[in-house]
Amino acid sequence: MAIVWTLIIGGLIGWISSLIIGIDIPGGIIGNIIVGFIGAWLGVLLLGEWGPLFKGVYILPTLIGSLILVSVVSYIGVIRNNYH
Repeated sequence: MAIVWTLIIGGLIGWISSLIIGIDIPGGIIGNIIVGFIGAWLGVLLLGEWGPLFKGVYILPTLIGSLILVSVVSYIGVIRNNYH
């Protein structure tokens, strides 16, 4: 059951990050889950384990890490589109 909660939370965090930044993550729900997972890893790596904990996921570092990841991905997309 833990993997189901991890998938749900990863998807929600990725979706919320894309809404805040204002871009659509390629890949739909799978893309949101991937961004949520990588964002969780990045956020905890950079910021540590703090803030509210829900089902084993630190919400604030995960959200901040996902926002950083979505920002970098959107910046790379803008640069790529400008050179083509």
